[in-house]
Amino acid sequence: MEALRTPDEAFSGLPGYQFSPHYLEVDAGDGTSLRLHYLDEGPAEGEVVLLLHGEPSWSYLYRHMIPPLVAAGLRCVAPDLVGFGRSDKPADRADYSYERHVAWMAEALLGRLGLRDATLVCQDWGGLIGLRLVAEHEEAFSRVVAANTGLPTGDQPLTEAFSNWQRFSQQVESLPVGRIVKGGCTSELAPEVVAAYEAPFPDERYKEGARIFPALVPTRPDDPAAGANRRAWAALARFEKPFLCAFSDSDPITKGGERAFLEKVPGTAGQRHTVIEGAGHFLQEDAGAKLARVVIEFVEENPAG
Repeated sequence: MEALRTPDEAFSGLPGYQFSPHYLEVDAGDGTSLRLHYLDEGPAEGEVVLLLHGEPSWSYLYRHMIPPLVAAGLRCVAPDLVGFGRSDKPADRADYSYERHVAWMAEALLGRLGLRDATLVCQDWGGLIGLRLVAEHEEAFSRVVAANTGLPTGDQPLTEAFSNWQRFSQQVESLPVGRIVKGGCTSELAPEVVAAYEAPFPDERYKEGARIFPALVPTRPDDPAAGANRRAWAALARFEKPFLCAFSDSDPITKGGERAFLEKVPGTAGQRHTVIEGAGHFLQEDAGAKLARVVIEFVEENPAG
C-alpha cells in the first residue's frame, strides 16, 4: 500500500497544540504497515479518556479539552485516524474502507496500546468507528460519551444536510478542509486555526481519506458496512455501562441523533444527558471547555466497576 506522510514541519507552531507526538505501526492489510500518530497526555495511572475525532478534522480538534481533562487527573489518548493529522495517508482512495478503519483503530488502541476501562468520547466519524469498537470489544470500555455522532445502517434516511455534504465532498474539485471545519462551527475561527486544520494536507494527494469518508457512511441497507453496524446496534442494546449523550443545539448534520441512543442503549438510563448550547457540528471547537467539564462530571459520577 502506498502511503503519504505529511512532513513534520507542517505541524510546527500550530496555535494551542503544544503536545508531544507519539507513533505506532499498524498492519495496512497487505503486508505493509502504516504509521499512526496519537497524543498521550496526563498521568499514566489515570483513567483513560479516548478522544476520537471525525472528518475532516484531526486530534487538533481536542486541544481545548485535553488540558482540563488532564488537570482532573485523567489520561487523554487522542489518535489521528489513518488518512488524517500526523498519521500516514494511503494514496489510493480504494485503500480506505469502514472495516479497515475499525480494524486499524482496534489494533492500535486495544492491541498495541492495550487500553482498558476507557471512557470513549466520540464525535462525527469518531462515533462511527468508536461505537463499533465498544460494541465489538465491550470489555475495553467503562463509559461512553456520544457527541454529534451516530451509527447509521442505511435502513433510515439521513438528514438533508448530510446528503448535501456527501454530494459536495464527492464533486468539489479541491476539498477545502479548513473552510469545512470553519463552516461547521458557530464561533469565528482565526485564520491560523483554519490553517492548522489544513496543515495535514499539503496538496490534494493527501486528501483521499478526507475525500472518501462521507461516501463510506452507510446510506443504503445493502451498504458493505450495514450488516456490521446492525450487529453493533444489537450489542449496544445490551450495553448497560454508563452512556451519555452530549449533542450540540446547532448542528444540522446530526440534529436529533441522540434519540436513537436514548431509546435503544440501556446504559443511557439515569444519566444527565446534556445539550451543548451555542455549538455547531464541531462542538469541541465551539465549546471544548464546557464539553470537557461534562466528561469530567460524568466520569466522577460513574465510578468504573
